[in-house]
Amino acid sequence: MPSSICCNGSSVHPNGYKNGYSVACVDMCIFCFDVLHSHLHCYEPPKTPSFTNEAFPLFVTWKIGHSRRLRGCIGTFTSTNLHSGLREYAVTSAIKDSRFSPITKDEFTKLHVSVSILTNFEDARDYMDWEVGVHGIRIEFLNEKGHKKTATYLPEVAIEQGWDIMQTIDSLLRKGGFKGPIDHDVRKSLRLTRYRSEKLTLGYNDYVANKQNGHA
Repeated sequence: MPSSICCNGSSVHPNGYKNGYSVACVDMCIFCFDVLHSHLHCYEPPKTPSFTNEAFPLFVTWKIGHSRRLRGCIGTFTSTNLHSGLREYAVTSAIKDSRFSPITKDEFTKLHVSVSILTNFEDARDYMDWEVGVHGIRIEFLNEKGHKKTATYLPEVAIEQGWDIMQTIDSLLRKGGFKGPIDHDVRKSLRLTRYRSEKLTLGYNDYVANKQNGHA
């Protein structure tokens, strides 16, 4: 089973993923809504979806309301078959993100779901070798006690927060548990992997409209 991680959690370093073509599709978002709805109401789980079952690292993110407040984001850097991976993380991200209380039935009609399929993993030359708004980043570093730690931000995080490269790196070090002073030597010592993400988002109203039109 792949290791489950929050948007800034730890994982095994990825190896060799497919790239060069589009993978994400709206049916993946519909499927996540279906899976969560079945879970919340104790219904039979939805049938096997028709989209590709190739293996990719993935994240599922739930946000709520007009302000799109984060309610859960969990995924894996382990290459995972999309049918089982989305089935698992649609629920895990909704109820097991330790930063939030579990999503409830009353919240379901206010939700937005995002599916992020991660591709194009590359080892960066240094902590500056990535582009805000283009790449997600995963860092490996030693904390002040000499223990190896890892953390990640998806590509949209820095843009949403209005951060530049340095602010993103420093925030990610803190999220990963680094408690000492952050200086150039600390930043220079970390290992950075950059990646790209195919992301699709669907709100509840569009989910209902797609269901009525016979999707998924």
